[in-house]
Amino acid sequence: MRLRVEAFALVVAVLTAIPSPASADTVPSPHYGSYDATGRASWYGHELAGHRTATGRRFDPDEVMIAHRTLPLESMVEVTDVDTGRSIIARVGDRGPGRADRVADLSLGAAKLLGTNKRAVARIRLRALAPGGDGPGLILAGASAVAPVSRPIALDPHAQYRVQLASFSSRDRAQALGRRFSAQARLSGRVWRVERSGMTADSAKALRDAAAQAGYDDARILHQD
Repeated sequence: MRLRVEAFALVVAVLTAIPSPASADTVPSPHYGSYDATGRASWYGHELAGHRTATGRRFDPDEVMIAHRTLPLESMVEVTDVDTGRSIIARVGDRGPGRADRVADLSLGAAKLLGTNKRAVARIRLRALAPGGDGPGLILAGASAVAPVSRPIALDPHAQYRVQLASFSSRDRAQALGRRFSAQARLSGRVWRVERSGMTADSAKALRDAAAQAGYDDARILHQD
């Protein structure tokens, strides 16, 4: 009788030590709804188009997504520009950023929608959204608010010009864009500038417009030094 009682007690002890599946399912991911961080973010665009992301998809610069180190892939986040207060919803589509002083990297599409694509670095706030809360359909809301930048400029047809396409903190990104537009990446202080020199007025305007069409709205024509 004593052995049967001890065996029964052992079974009860084992069963009570096993976590309940139902209770485990109710424990939310610590990232969802609780992640809230503010920091610096840069953006990346056509120079990395087609590269595989951490999700296995090919990177589309026009998609509204971010790269983050720990947030679950395919989860949704609210991204707010601290300087303007403007917010968008984006998908976590890749891992990054590589720099320790960045909280995230934005795709060109996300940066344009947020209005930070004209800055190399912006200060943003990231807030994780709970599943089933804010719908992914909100990602494209207000996309038409970002309009192409018009740059009417009078140029001397006999002068020489250079076009500054973009500026990056990453040398690799600057060189990738330089190869795409047959331009040079040069270090200026702590920033890599992508420029093409020795151009006529017409060729400079054509290059500037091509860069703007590719999403580099800050491309500008400068006088040849």
